[in-house]
Parts: sequence; C-alpha cells; structure tokens
Amino acid sequence: MNASELLEINKWLVDGARSAPTPSQMMAECCERLVRAGLPLWRVGVFVRTLHPEIAGRNFIWKPGAEVELGTVDYQILDSPEFIASPLVIVFRQGLEVRARVDDPASARFPIVEDLRAEGVTDYLALPLVYMDGFINASSWTTRQPGGFTEEQVNAIRSLTVPLARYIEIITLRRTATLLLDTYVGNRAGERIMGGQIRRGHADTMDAAIWLSDLRGFTALSDRLPAATIVEILNLYFDCQVAAIRAHGGEVLKFMGDGLLAVFPVDEYLGDEAQVCSRVLNAARESRAGVEALQFPNGEVVERFRFGVALHLGNVLYGNIGGGNRLDFTCIGPAVNLAARLEKIAGRLGRTVVASERFAGICNGDWSDLGEFPIAGFSKAERVYGLHDEAPPAAHA
Repeated sequence: MNASELLEINKWLVDGARSAPTPSQMMAECCERLVRAGLPLWRVGVFVRTLHPEIAGRNFIWKPGAEVELGTVDYQILDSPEFIASPLVIVFRQGLEVRARVDDPASARFPIVEDLRAEGVTDYLALPLVYMDGFINASSWTTRQPGGFTEEQVNAIRSLTVPLARYIEIITLRRTATLLLDTYVGNRAGERIMGGQIRRGHADTMDAAIWLSDLRGFTALSDRLPAATIVEILNLYFDCQVAAIRAHGGEVLKFMGDGLLAVFPVDEYLGDEAQVCSRVLNAARESRAGVEALQFPNGEVVERFRFGVALHLGNVLYGNIGGGNRLDFTCIGPAVNLAARLEKIAGRLGRTVVASERFAGICNGDWSDLGEFPIAGFSKAERVYGLHDEAPPAAHA
C-alpha cells in the first residue's frame, strides 16, 4: 500500500471530493485511486438508507472497468430471506464489522459466500458508515487476491470509512431535504425553497391552469366507516389523481382533507396555453376513470365513488404565506378563489368535470354550456362548462 496516496485520498474525501461532482463519480474515482495505491479491490458497494415514503435505500456498486451501478430498494426487501441472511443486516442493526473469507468454514453461514466464490472473490469485508448522530449505513469491500485482504489492507479500508461517511452524510442530508420538500410541497416549490425562497413575502406571479377537486359524499362516508378505512380510501382516491396530474406536467400543491389543489404552469410550455389546458383535461379524464373504478383493497366494491374537479386558467401568486416561522408554499389569488367556487357548482350540478369560460374557450374538449352562475365574492356571473360525454345523475351525491 502507498501510504502517502492513501492519505491524499482521505484528504480528498474530507475536502468534498471536488473533482467528482456526483456521488457516482466520487465512487468511481475513489475506488480507482485506491487500486492505483495498491489496494486489490474487486467489487465495492455503498448502501445508504433513505427517508422516502417508497424507497428504503439506494446502493452504489463499483467494479473495475465498469460504470458505477446505481440501484434502489423498496421496503419489502427488508423482510426478504436474502436480506435477513446478509452480513449487511449485522452492520445496519448492530454497527459491527463483518468479515467473510471465502475459504473459512465459519463464513458459510452467509449465503452470499457461495455467490462470491463463483465470482472468484476470496475475501469480503462489510463496514459501518456512521453518521454524526449514530445513524448507520453500510459498505462492502471484496477482493480476488489469493489469501484475501492483508491486515494492512483491511486497516487502510477502515481508515476510509470516517471521511467516506462524512461525505455521504452531507450528500444524503441535501438529497433528503430535497426529497422531503418534493414529497410534502411538490418539486417546483421544493426547488424554490432550496434555492433560498424561505421568507414570508417571497412570492412570484405566474400564469397557470388550476385544478381544484373534491370527493363527493366524504362527510357521510366518514360517519359510516372506520377511520383506518377512510385513510385507505383517501390514499386510493388521491392515487387516481396525483399520478395523472404529474404525468401531464402538473404539481400538487396541497391536500385539504378530501380536496386537492394543483397547478399546471403555463410558462413551462413557452406560453402555449392550449397545450397546457389540453394536458390538464387529459389528466382530468384519466382521474375520472380511475375514481369510477375505485375499489377497496380486498376487491369488494363498497359504493361508486364520485369526485368533482374544477378547471380554470389565470394568474396566481405563488410563494410563502403564513404566520411567524410557520409558512406554507402555496398559491392564492382570484383565479384560485374562482376555481374553488366552480368546484362547488360542479357538486350542485352533479358533474365530475367543469371548466370556466376561459379554460373551455382555450381547450377544445367538446364542452356543453351549463349556464351562467353568480359567484360569491365576484361582481360578475361566470359561464360554466361541462363535458359532452358526461351525463349528470338523476340524484346528486
């Protein structure tokens, strides 16, 4: 081992691995430099747990002459027999180092050893990567060197775990902050907050198509069914909308009980209002079909669910609103208020999709003129449009 080169690699990690702008590039450069310094690495893995509602963790795998392989794992893997029998479980749960020499009979307790043997690996080392608060991630290091790693080489790997853990911790914290913001406020709002728009009053105006929806009969439903069932229903109901909204370029800003507020910024499409509105209408049709087919998880249809969505196009104020140090990143303005009023009209008319005159005039969607309605808080009545393919029910929910 070249001790001076090893020291330089440690310093490079402590300094933030500046020559490698991404985690994958850091992983590749670090491993290649270690090999040049005399460490006979074959396969190196870094396994990082994440704070994400769907992803349990991410892994980065390096092998000589290949691109760093990136992967994600879901929460189901944590209960799988393969994971439970892995040396990494000991690292994650106990924070202990695990070594498995392929020629050592004691290593046979780990099923992975047979896979390593077939790959020509002679030694396997799993080490914890410990954050400042004690949170543990894991790394694995293998070699094909006859006889496995020497003690000097093992000590060299151990010396890397602290600076490597610091680097990963910083990157992970930044990524976690971004993911949490995306999860709770949406990706565009998250980008603005991460960019420094965190003070009350930081706001911009933008032209956007506005989506405001509501589940029909939710209050009565809540009275009849257990709370846990209501939560399941709401999650399934929102799944029918969120996927369609995001697929068509929208961003969900807020869940309000059974209500949902989303925006589709016009400036994302070079000012093409017709294209944006067309995407919104497609999302509304997909959501309608999804809600109509909604069933409980056990497959028994309890009742036919209905929802209403109001579509409008206008200028909104988009930014931080709140009191003291408790803020919300949302949008407000007369256009949002009008969408809220239209959604209530949709309920009175027994319609699923209604649109303002401005939205329907821009979006070619085979609209029916439903008439003119007074709007609370607005000086002028608003002409409301519904879809031709939707016949109102005889009795409203």
